[in-house]
Amino acid sequence: MNAGRGGMAALLGFVSGVIAVQTLPELPSPMLLAGFAIAAAILFFCRWFLGCALLLGFVWASAFALLRLHDDLPHELEGRDIHIEGTVASLPEPNERSVRFEFDVDRILGPEDSRVPRHLRLTWYDAGRTIHAGEHWRLTVRLKRPHGMLNPGGMDYELWLFSRNIRALGYVRESTGNVLLKPANPWLPGAWRQFLSDRIHDTQAGSPFDGVIRALVLGAEDAIAPPQWEVLRRTGTAHLIAISGSHIGLIAFLAYAVTARATTQLHVMRCPPSALAASAAITAAAAYSALTGFAIPTRRALLMIAIAMGGIIAQRHLRPARTLALALAAVVLLDPLAVTSPGFWLSFLAVAFILYLLTGRLHRPGLVGGLAWTNWATSLGLAPALLFFFGQISLVSPLANLFAVPVLGLAITPLALFSALVLLVWPAVGEVLMGFTETLVAWSWKALEWLSALSWAQWQHAAPPFPMALLAALGVAVLMVPRGIPGRWLGLFLLLPAATHAPAPPSEGSYRLTVLDVGQALASVVETHAHTLVFDTGARLSDSFDIGTAVLEPYLRSRDISAIDTLVVSHGDNDHIGGAAALLRRFPVTVALSSAPDKLFHPGARACHAGQNWEWDGVRFEMLWPPAPGSAEGANPGGKENDISCVMKISAAQGSALLTGDIERDAESALVRRHGTALASEVLLAPHHGSKTSSSPEFLSEVRPSTVLVSAGYRNRWGFPSPQVMERYRRFGIRVFDTASGGALTVLPAAEGPGTEILPYRLRHRRYWHDTAIRTERPAGAAPR
Repeated sequence: MNAGRGGMAALLGFVSGVIAVQTLPELPSPMLLAGFAIAAAILFFCRWFLGCALLLGFVWASAFALLRLHDDLPHELEGRDIHIEGTVASLPEPNERSVRFEFDVDRILGPEDSRVPRHLRLTWYDAGRTIHAGEHWRLTVRLKRPHGMLNPGGMDYELWLFSRNIRALGYVRESTGNVLLKPANPWLPGAWRQFLSDRIHDTQAGSPFDGVIRALVLGAEDAIAPPQWEVLRRTGTAHLIAISGSHIGLIAFLAYAVTARATTQLHVMRCPPSALAASAAITAAAAYSALTGFAIPTRRALLMIAIAMGGIIAQRHLRPARTLALALAAVVLLDPLAVTSPGFWLSFLAVAFILYLLTGRLHRPGLVGGLAWTNWATSLGLAPALLFFFGQISLVSPLANLFAVPVLGLAITPLALFSALVLLVWPAVGEVLMGFTETLVAWSWKALEWLSALSWAQWQHAAPPFPMALLAALGVAVLMVPRGIPGRWLGLFLLLPAATHAPAPPSEGSYRLTVLDVGQALASVVETHAHTLVFDTGARLSDSFDIGTAVLEPYLRSRDISAIDTLVVSHGDNDHIGGAAALLRRFPVTVALSSAPDKLFHPGARACHAGQNWEWDGVRFEMLWPPAPGSAEGANPGGKENDISCVMKISAAQGSALLTGDIERDAESALVRRHGTALASEVLLAPHHGSKTSSSPEFLSEVRPSTVLVSAGYRNRWGFPSPQVMERYRRFGIRVFDTASGGALTVLPAAEGPGTEILPYRLRHRRYWHDTAIRTERPAGAAPR
């Protein structure tokens, strides 16, 4: 018994060592890792297995990460034409203007010293041709190192790329050298995936559920429309659509059951029926995983099934808890980065909680009652993890899953798989079956849409810190202890810290300005003690991606903000107004102001103009530009839309901030004539992203900022911020922060004394996989006053 517990502790120690690495801003040196490895060997001979396992996990995860980081793109190759040959390694993801795909590089056609990462993510704009998985191409590409938007509450895109071993991004250049060298090998899984995806798409042409069915069969989730993802998210049923452990487990269970029954009926005696059934389950799960491209969730599920079935084949009785611990350690050994995925934790926590629910219970409900109770209890058990990872909990999830698990999971998914296989061998019958599958999906979707539409379907709350989430998980465990154990109700008190957690708002008389990292665009949020203002909303990049949904909403939720008091959109360019429509759909907005109010989908939208001012919680807001209608000065001196951008000044005890939109020199000159020294502000949001057409010397002389914040995209095609403007800032003694290198930039009152403090999110929350080029221009002396 003690040996068994010691082994469990060692397995969990190994996992803990791997987790510790993922919290590091930098990886340890190889020499230090060698020292840790020697220390682990000493601990092993001293029979301190827990410490040994902990160090081994740390060393293994660090070495794994170092090797992956080594396969990077040299800085000098960024933005240069590179000729490569390789294979399309994923199902292409087409959209309205381009097609995106992953690409395995086999050969570089260039200087011998050129080094390109093995695995790329490419975009081909206006390709004008069809691309298939498994094809071998020669391409001319331009690449850049992995770099993504980094914001509080938002997705860590660089981590997503790193976990998939994508070490460079790029696009295909138009060139006569772009040649298909060889079609896909029809016997490889990639070609089968592509062929099956095309066949399903052809049979479902025009169906709104084409993407859902392809996701059920192949794990190709890119074709699911954003409104459909919203339904799945609000009902807590996304796990039934995306290929996950439930799909692989279902396939393995069916293979096990059919094989066990067949071997019993055929009186197969040479090999135990259970061993044959377990082998069939592993084989079926592996085949299905290959069909889905061995996606990360399927690899985890396959490994778990292999360990459980391996125990049956070896005729070893493995306790469920030990099997789960072995699977956890095996998955982490295979892929240390798995611990960075919410899906990894949710899948293991779900299994662990179900085992907990089935342990020590004297009362056993019937099949239907047991499934209903387990479904409800599991939803409650996963609630702390869902709140920690996503800041939201589906309140209708127990009801939705009670319906969706048997219908979508146990009925429609096997039917979709069977229909897809029949499509390959008997297309006419397969099309009929696929049509029937589509009808069942449509019927079940109506129920999910109805549940999703309920106003109380989802509870959204600021994600609690890890200790609070851990306390809440303990509280749920206490609530679910077997009947008869006193004090279960005390678990409610353990839930309270996570349920009531809210980030501290700015104090009375101060503000918090956050310039979000939104690429080559602008989106910012101003918070006072009890009010919120959003200044610009970023871009809408495609039908399925806009900054309002991807960045602004997660940030506002992370700050526990559920309503916007004032929305200001400086002007009508897409990179400033593109996210507004999504934001207006998701948040109530009291006042909407813009120089282009007719482009805002808000019934009370008004034009911004000089003279508008108000005060919130001791903080003053003044609109300085454009001039009010009918004023003596022309509203657009330069005749450009940029020059009618709303310009706002925020004043408080900590200092002033000037938000400028995309104004250029003519508007800057007009502002100087109109306001003069009243423009003076400690913080300036760089006009027009740091373009050379803005930040004129006369404007800077009146504003006299000590800090400039630049919202610009990494390696953007305009070269913003302009080198000339950066040199001008330096001459004026201004320190400069930009979102491309610093991530979201937060302006707070200085910790000591008057003034402001700038907190770059990329610097404060740095991890070893992040791009580390934090560019902060600091002057030698103070800004001229």
